[in-house]
Amino acid sequence: MSSWLDYTINGLIVGNVYALVAVGLALIFGVSRLINFAQGSIYLVGAYIGWVAVVQLHTPLPVTIIFVAVAAALVGLIIERFGLRPLQNSVRIAPLLATIGISFVLDQLVMLTFSPNPRALPSQLPDVRFQVGGGTIGPLDLLIAGVGISSALLLFVFLRYSKLGWAVRAASQDRDAAMQMGVDVNRVNQAVFGIAAALGGVSGLLVGMYYNQIDTAMSLQATLKGVVAEVVGGAGNVPGAVVGSLLLGLVESYGVAVFGTSYRNLFAFLLLVLVLVLRPNGLFASARQAPPEPLTGTFIAPSRPVRIPRWALAVAVAVFAILPLLPVSFYVLQTLINAWLLGMLALSLTLVAGTIGQVSLGHAALLAIGAYTSALLSLTLAVPVGLAIIAGGLMSAALGTILISPSFRLRGHYVSIATLAIGEIVSLVILNWESVTRGPIGISGIPPLSLFGYDLISATSVYWFSFAVMVALALLQARLLSSHLGRSFRAIRDDDIAARAYGLSLNRYKSLAFIFGGFAAGVSGGIAAHLYSYINHETFNTQQSILALTVVILGGLGNVVGAVVGAVALVGLPEVFRIAAEYRILIYGIVLLLLVRFRPQGLLGTI
Repeated sequence: MSSWLDYTINGLIVGNVYALVAVGLALIFGVSRLINFAQGSIYLVGAYIGWVAVVQLHTPLPVTIIFVAVAAALVGLIIERFGLRPLQNSVRIAPLLATIGISFVLDQLVMLTFSPNPRALPSQLPDVRFQVGGGTIGPLDLLIAGVGISSALLLFVFLRYSKLGWAVRAASQDRDAAMQMGVDVNRVNQAVFGIAAALGGVSGLLVGMYYNQIDTAMSLQATLKGVVAEVVGGAGNVPGAVVGSLLLGLVESYGVAVFGTSYRNLFAFLLLVLVLVLRPNGLFASARQAPPEPLTGTFIAPSRPVRIPRWALAVAVAVFAILPLLPVSFYVLQTLINAWLLGMLALSLTLVAGTIGQVSLGHAALLAIGAYTSALLSLTLAVPVGLAIIAGGLMSAALGTILISPSFRLRGHYVSIATLAIGEIVSLVILNWESVTRGPIGISGIPPLSLFGYDLISATSVYWFSFAVMVALALLQARLLSSHLGRSFRAIRDDDIAARAYGLSLNRYKSLAFIFGGFAAGVSGGIAAHLYSYINHETFNTQQSILALTVVILGGLGNVVGAVVGAVALVGLPEVFRIAAEYRILIYGIVLLLLVRFRPQGLLGTI
């Protein structure tokens, strides 16, 4: 009984921490209709600023908390002023992508400044425990609860009784009407981003003290948990975000009590998917709330795609095909092999995100399904590698479509959130299903690539194989997009209500897009597994999903040639300038920000 009380207390404490992140996200969504994926990065910045204050400056705890809150608020103001305000009149997807790029930049700046090694963040409170019933509670638990409750009360007073708070509430209810009534929406945005960033920064500090450790990889999980809590409570609903956070903390804590620590995140994302399927607007949203608007569709960046003559494409294919016969280094071939593999994933994503308008943030899960299927078939059943890769593609197409199908009824940001959650669920299932996937140990000794009994060991043979597969998938996709299916996909993307009125079955066509896209991604994952010879649950992570999305935007949403060009550019350029290799992720983030700001239609334009 005492242990259950401990788990309950732990769940409420963790839920309080989630609430600080989720309330900030809810405030921003309420005013800007934006899921701020950079909130976790501010949480990371807050944790490291707290480390500097505690370990380097030896500031007392109250000063540390104020210092972190002010510094994090400044970061939030800078993000709003220079990262998001210039995008106010851009397409709806632009600010969302910008927050992803900002998160890349902030995470990398912290890592380059402090190194990726974990650091201890000691608590400045006495290390004692008080007996409460059958359980115990410590001063830090009480501090976290106190900060959470006092923050909620201060926020309530601010929103209820201050003029700026009234302006925030007015802007959250109807932004255009608030502007017409004379509300300075830019000032409201500044206030909201400053408050949200301060809460996020303090949350990072408290979590660091709670676990006595911080590291540069903690931002993604913070973002995911904050988004889960916010969506469970109802996007833009501040009280709902608090209740959703506490519910999330309790579900995780009880899940850990029953199944173990490795299941903690799995329960969080299952809760999210369940809420999205049963009550997409969240547990506390009004039943009469209008459905969200799509992220692409009529809001896709207008452009005139760059038409490349067929003869030029044929020449480019021929040049790349004969490249291994020229005096090029092994390193160049290896770099291009990576580009072809990423190109296959980008082809998959540009179809589902660019052509049919389902912006997926968990696409790396399809890589993982294909990789594990191919690796296990070739290792345990001795299936020839060529057939195993095809089987991996088919499994990825079938299983990926089944998993993603509940999100077909969602619109707007919820599609991206659902795909992100499903991607995390796939990774966590791989981690915990040890009898099949070998759990955290991963799969080693995967047979090398082979075709018709001949091993493809040399870089030249692997290059030709991966290049041929990518070209074949690109040709198939180009043929698909020029057919009535492609026109139906684009009709659904441009206006799903009109497409449905015209008689198109949205779910059927979305399924077809994910089947084709899943096959391409699964084949890429299968080839990668045999190329790497070792994979585990972290080989195909969220960072790869974001990288693929960056490639697709760089090339142009829905553009087949653009996906390949984007892959070559984003993989090749950092390798060419090897001096900048350690700044690769930072470069990806900056490229994404510049694209969103100055050329949202990509290099070759959207189709």
